[in-house]
Amino acid sequence: MAPRHVPAPARIALVSFPGVRAFDVSVITEVWGVDRTDRGVPPFDLRRTAADPDPIPLRGGLSLTPDRTLAWLTRADLIVVPGLDDHLTPAPAPVLEALRLAHARSTPIAALCGGAFTLAQAGLLDGRRAITHWNLTGLLRAHHPRVTVVPDALFLHDDNIWTSAGTAAGIDLCLHLVRTTHGAEAAAAIARSMVTAPFRTGTQAQFIEHPTPHTDQDADTLAAVRAYALTHLAEPHTVAGLAARAGMSPRTFARHFQATTGTTPLRWLITQRIAAAQKLLERTDLPLPEVARRTGFGSEITMRQHFATHLATSPRDYRLAFHHTPDQPEVDTARSHP
Repeated sequence: MAPRHVPAPARIALVSFPGVRAFDVSVITEVWGVDRTDRGVPPFDLRRTAADPDPIPLRGGLSLTPDRTLAWLTRADLIVVPGLDDHLTPAPAPVLEALRLAHARSTPIAALCGGAFTLAQAGLLDGRRAITHWNLTGLLRAHHPRVTVVPDALFLHDDNIWTSAGTAAGIDLCLHLVRTTHGAEAAAAIARSMVTAPFRTGTQAQFIEHPTPHTDQDADTLAAVRAYALTHLAEPHTVAGLAARAGMSPRTFARHFQATTGTTPLRWLITQRIAAAQKLLERTDLPLPEVARRTGFGSEITMRQHFATHLATSPRDYRLAFHHTPDQPEVDTARSHP
């Protein structure tokens, strides 16, 4: 039997300097720094880069020891910038220059939460759309007026640069970057081991402080409706039909659904159908029309249109990139790394 092909590890550079947040460093390390190849996740080569090799103090008595200089960014497939404890912390000049050069080489760069301020210092967000924590958007606008600050996204992409909202949205972005480069199954495996959702729908509008617009009973009812829709994706669903199941008028249902999830019922349904189709394309050899039928798109043409809009690819090309037939026995998860 021919030896199984093992892909070269994707090279991820964590950019560090005094003032970066320990939590964001931990998120980056948890997503890309843990070996989960026994669960079908591709290998990653995560390196902690800095201007010099001296340990970097982090809040809470922690420290980070770099294992590569900023020169390693020339080899990276992806560069990730953590957020900051003080969002106006000036990044060292070598860091800013290294980020500018990396962007000029078309290396993808992602910033978690307040890491957007670092990219803005480097001038990389001038004339581009960016997001940060909802409580910091005004500060980002005030100090970097050339940045187009989007107020309510969880994360967004502009010209090979990714930015994300607050703490948990950094996890969302990291998993999304895994999903877009290595497939939904890899992202889902990492999410399961982190005991988090592989993706969240909506925007950070759902987290901005405001009076609670509905009762806990309403929230429970909406959760039950979403669970029903997920287990009946192949069926056609309308707002009126889902509202009737919740015992609400369509207008009231749509308003409460938006307040709870940050998105509309139909957009939420499309997102769930795309995710289900991704899994079938990765795991099975079902014909495309059958994948479309099982996930509620109705036709291959409709599924193809949604893939083009949301994933910038086609179902056929997605399958070619990420289809995988397991050829290994189940691993003993009790002895494998979480």
